[in-house]
Amino acid sequence: MTRHLLGTLVVSFAIASAVSHAQQPATPAAHAHGGENGELVLTATSANVSEPGSPVRIRILRWSTDEERTPLLTALNPPPRPAVPPGEAGAAGAATAAGRAGAARGAGRAAGRGGRGGRGGRGDAPPAPVDPIAALTTAISRAPSLGYIWTTDVTGYSIKYAHRMPLPDGGERIVLATDRRLGAHSLGWTPAATPLTDYDFTVLDIRLDPKGFGEAKASLTTKVVVDSDARTLALDNYAAAPAILQKVKR
Repeated sequence: MTRHLLGTLVVSFAIASAVSHAQQPATPAAHAHGGENGELVLTATSANVSEPGSPVRIRILRWSTDEERTPLLTALNPPPRPAVPPGEAGAAGAATAAGRAGAARGAGRAAGRGGRGGRGGRGDAPPAPVDPIAALTTAISRAPSLGYIWTTDVTGYSIKYAHRMPLPDGGERIVLATDRRLGAHSLGWTPAATPLTDYDFTVLDIRLDPKGFGEAKASLTTKVVVDSDARTLALDNYAAAPAILQKVKR
C-alpha cells in the first residue's frame, strides 16, 4: 500500500513539473535565433577599414516598437508644412509687405534718434527649419537602449534602433542605429572609402541569407535616408556602398 502511494506521488510530481515548465516564459537562450521579443546575437569581422579583421559582437535584446521608431523616421523625413489657402496667402503677403515697410520706417526713426530704442518686430521672418540630420541625432540619443555592439574599443556602442524584416529570398534584413559614430576614437575603424560622412551616430544595414550568413554596410561613408516602403532607416544606394562588416553570422 505504501509502495503504491509512493509511486502515485512520483507520477503526480512529474506531471506537475512538466506542466509548470511548459507554462514558464521562454528564456533568452530559447530565442537564440531572435524571436519576436527574444534576443539575437550576431558575430562579424570588420572590413574595408584601416585595420580589417577585427572581431565584432552584436547583441540585440529586443526590437524597436512602432512608437519608438516613429520619432526617428519623422525626424529624418518630416511631413510637409500645410499649404496656406490662397486668400490667406494673399493676406499674409500683404501683412508681410506692410510689416517690412513698417520695419523700414522704424529703422529710419531709430537712426534719427541715434539708434536707440530699436527692437525686433513681430514681423520678423520665421526661424529656419531644423536640419533633419540634427533632428535624427537628437531622436537617436533620446531612444531607449535595445542592445549593444562590442568591437575592439574599450566601451561598447548602445543600440538605440533595431528593426528587422524578411527578404524575398528567405533571408533577413536588420537595421540598427547607435548613438555614437562607430570607431570615433579608434583609427582602426577609419573607412578606406571616401568621402566620409560627419554623422555623430551610426546606422548599420545587415543582410543575412536564409542560413544566417551575410554582411553589413554602414553610414560611415553612406548617406542615411528613410525607406518608406519598409518604414525604416536605410542607406542611400545600398548596392554601391562598401561592406563594413563581413562574415556576419547568426
